[in-house]
Amino acid sequence: MPADPGSVHADSDQALPHLATDDVSADSHIITAAARTGTDIELQIHTSIAPFDAAAEPWFPAATGFTVTVIVYTVDAQTGEPRYLPPAEPAEWARTIFSTVDAAHGYFLGAVDPATGVHRSNQLAYRLYLDSNRRAIPVPRQVVTCPHYLLPVLDGRAEVTIDTTA
Repeated sequence: MPADPGSVHADSDQALPHLATDDVSADSHIITAAARTGTDIELQIHTSIAPFDAAAEPWFPAATGFTVTVIVYTVDAQTGEPRYLPPAEPAEWARTIFSTVDAAHGYFLGAVDPATGVHRSNQLAYRLYLDSNRRAIPVPRQVVTCPHYLLPVLDGRAEVTIDTTA
């Protein structure tokens, strides 16, 4: 069952994109929200959707559909400089955006440029793949440019804390 898109709120009347509709624009949808950490961190959440047409390869069937990309930038609310924020809150935003279709198939890509797989500081990237009928599908192997980790799998992983007060 999809998550409640109302469980994550933006600081204004900015609406979440609804990925199941046919009128989703290829232009980036941007939401700005304050982090819930009590610090002066701002999240700038960019969502875009682009068609893909992957040719068949040995062992992999052809696939056609849409790639939904969510990139969350974390910046200082006062200066606009990059700030670190643990990935739990950015992942919650991605899951909520994906939930308008199906959050169970969303992927975490990490701090990378999703198109090239090159490391990018102060951003976390997430992807969801849809077939031509806007149903979530597993990532087509032909479009992978960097590792993809299922979001639901990451939920059960314990966070590691390192004691630095030796």
